[in-house]
Amino acid sequence: MRLSELLKNTEHTLFGGDADISAVTYDSRKAGPGSLFVAVRGFQTDGHEYIEKAVENGAAAILAEENGDWGVPVAVCPDTRRGLAEAGAAFYGYPAKKLHIIGVTGTNGKTTTTYLIKQVLDLLGYKTGLIGTNQNIIGDVAVSASRTTPESLDLQKMLAEMVDAGVTHVIMEVSSHSLALGRTHGIQFYEAVFTNLTRDHLDFHGTMEEYMRCKAKLFSQARHGVINADDAYGAAMKKAADCPVQTFSVENDSDLKGYNIRLSERGVICSAGVGGATYEIRLGIPGMFSVYNALAATAACLGMGIPMEDILKGLVLAKGVKGRAEVVPIAAPYTVLIDYAHTPDGLENIIDTVRGFAEGRVITLFGCGGDRDKTKRPIMGQIAASLSDFAVVTSDNPRTEDPAAIIRDIETGMEEYKEKYTVVENRREAIAAAMAMAKKGDVVILAGKGHETYQILKDGTIDFDERAIVKEIFRNAGH
Repeated sequence: MRLSELLKNTEHTLFGGDADISAVTYDSRKAGPGSLFVAVRGFQTDGHEYIEKAVENGAAAILAEENGDWGVPVAVCPDTRRGLAEAGAAFYGYPAKKLHIIGVTGTNGKTTTTYLIKQVLDLLGYKTGLIGTNQNIIGDVAVSASRTTPESLDLQKMLAEMVDAGVTHVIMEVSSHSLALGRTHGIQFYEAVFTNLTRDHLDFHGTMEEYMRCKAKLFSQARHGVINADDAYGAAMKKAADCPVQTFSVENDSDLKGYNIRLSERGVICSAGVGGATYEIRLGIPGMFSVYNALAATAACLGMGIPMEDILKGLVLAKGVKGRAEVVPIAAPYTVLIDYAHTPDGLENIIDTVRGFAEGRVITLFGCGGDRDKTKRPIMGQIAASLSDFAVVTSDNPRTEDPAAIIRDIETGMEEYKEKYTVVENRREAIAAAMAMAKKGDVVILAGKGHETYQILKDGTIDFDERAIVKEIFRNAGH
């Protein structure tokens, strides 16, 4: 493909003539003969500093925000992040235009909601793709995921692979980072779903208002929107939307209203009113948050024209998601449950859910990630200590920070509850301590890791699958 053809939908000025392009990359190490290297300005590094290296590696052309004498054609555009997305879409043949894409955004509930929508569509015989936090799925093939929403070029490549595999519908988690950084730029979503907005990622966004503004971008790229009317930011999100919106709720007036809710350790049952008719939703995933996830998925499927009866069949057969209220199968008189809760709202939700069915005490083990929003640490400490019978504070992906310093931040929110918690910095030892104190009927919540099978430390990433660790600890205890 000629460079001029590749960039025909990108605002740019071309210097040094045209070129044949056989690959596109934003990593100078992957630049080779015939490639277009896109110099993207990042938060830690600036791609413009690697242009010479890309040319040394054989790059045939450069897309940058400034011109230079690099000996190859240079296309200068005002924003290379947008340029990368546009060049990627053109290079891979605009795959998004050939797919029915449903985007789900929100602080919590994205993963489960995408899986519920996928399972309804699978039941109806559609060939689906999924992009998200746990994994990416192309038809029947699962691919590991490094981030919730891939970089724009990688996303376009994945969408093209889905088209080639015969996929017709793609359900994807859309993070606020991806919206702020233009990773989904140029993609027309058939449907956009908003689950909720609670404190998270303020290290990146700065304020909740900016966090919401980034989330709302999804509704400027969608034909139809679905919004949680019970969320504190639901009304503002609806006002900011550029597309027709349907709402769902439990407490407020909405287009899809859930009521007569029954919660148990086996799942949730609720009545749902829509269009003057009443239906019964059954979902085998416990917790009040499951009601909201089910309503979000139902509203999204209704927006696609799927009959309510088919939606209900899909939900009742839906299975839980790895790392979301996941029970570890051990022959103990107590229960060990793994959940991804890593925000104040998520932690409160899972503790409240377990409170609803625990016969004994609720023991919550948790930590907070390093190099991430520090403001939520004392809040999560206060939530864990006040809502649990006992809490174990430990480490969770400390990254480059000192784990002990993170724990001290958490403890500032636990000063009133000194008798209700302990600190065990090493997470493996903390899990062993929590299990050792558990008695018949107790529920031990391991919060924060969820689907993750690793721990990110200052010196690198280590294997850390809590399922295997729990079973090993139980076995070594002589059971």
